[in-house]
Amino acid sequence: MPELDRRLRTLSRHARGWAAELRPYALELDLDPDVVFRLRDAPAFTCAAHLQIPAAFNPAPLVLAGERFHLTAVLERVVFCEEIARGDLGMMLALPGASMSGVLVGAIGDRAQQEWFYGRLLDRPTWTFFALTEPGGGTDAGGLRTRAIELADGSGWSLTGRKRYISNALRASVGVVFLRTGDGPLDLGAALVDTATAGFTTAHVPTLGVRGAQLGELTLEEVPVAAHQLLGRHVSPLRRGSWGWQRTFNLMRPTVAAMAVGLAQAACDHVREHRRALRPVERDVLARVEGEVEAVRRLTRLAAVEVDSDSSNGHLASAAKLRATRLAARVTRWALRSFGPGARLDQPLLDKFDRDAGALEYMEGTGNVQRLAVASAMERGAFDGYARVSDRDATREDR
Repeated sequence: MPELDRRLRTLSRHARGWAAELRPYALELDLDPDVVFRLRDAPAFTCAAHLQIPAAFNPAPLVLAGERFHLTAVLERVVFCEEIARGDLGMMLALPGASMSGVLVGAIGDRAQQEWFYGRLLDRPTWTFFALTEPGGGTDAGGLRTRAIELADGSGWSLTGRKRYISNALRASVGVVFLRTGDGPLDLGAALVDTATAGFTTAHVPTLGVRGAQLGELTLEEVPVAAHQLLGRHVSPLRRGSWGWQRTFNLMRPTVAAMAVGLAQAACDHVREHRRALRPVERDVLARVEGEVEAVRRLTRLAAVEVDSDSSNGHLASAAKLRATRLAARVTRWALRSFGPGARLDQPLLDKFDRDAGALEYMEGTGNVQRLAVASAMERGAFDGYARVSDRDATREDR
């Protein structure tokens, strides 16, 4: 399992400090997502706004102790996102910057598209959106109904469809919309879209968890899309469609897993801080839970190393995402039980952690999607040589 070198330990230490500065606003953000606009000068926000921008487009990367960071490597993103999510997952998802759209643009966008997209982010703190999920269809790329129809004069496309549960939908000014241009398997694609474009509207979607992310629904009614806005126009239909998307999701899933690990660790921290008079058996349970968090943290980092090496190696990314999201759900629930009846009222931050944990299941593919990916990889022997990560419950009480 990979150990962090001095450079990544520096990043982890600074990110943990930034997260601690954001934590006091977690419950306030849960009630009012607009709190993020008051935090524009916080180090985590100012740094995140210019992260995930490749070196070729970013003249002023994050510099810590003489080391330069772009967060374009998956392992760097995993380290950063775990620590910020340990402070608060809702705050992590509310940060401005390239986020998931930046990963896709970096993977299949041509240079002109990358210059345009990353240039927008460098100009000022910018929120972006990643619109894949559709009402009634989830994140199944093959079942996309959002349609791009080519204009008769060949000057561009007209985009019509709906997207739902999109993070930062109401804040974003630019993002990526997944679409299809026909009915065949090679007719899948994605386009860069400016939210100020005619026909583009948003609506808030109320949620119990990650309310700081301000999830929303996008409605696109004949939104004009120029030909140069279609991502991957310089590659084959396969590479800009399902092939390219799969590799993009492989790059993003370790990040989601890292957020889940950070949330699980935050729940453990809360128990350790607020239940000082733990009985011996309770201390043993806490130590066992923290041991499982550490095991999944190592799995997540290993998955990051694998996809950094080869973006087609997504089997560990799926395993990490599956394992980490289940871990976060169990650990936050266990932490609540540690405080007895009335814990949701007496420990509002812990209640928030538990509500937030449920959202992780639906990010970058549900558990069933990941199970299919893992099963397929096992049939191919992709896991041969790796130690099995135990799937036991976090505590005996969870059985």
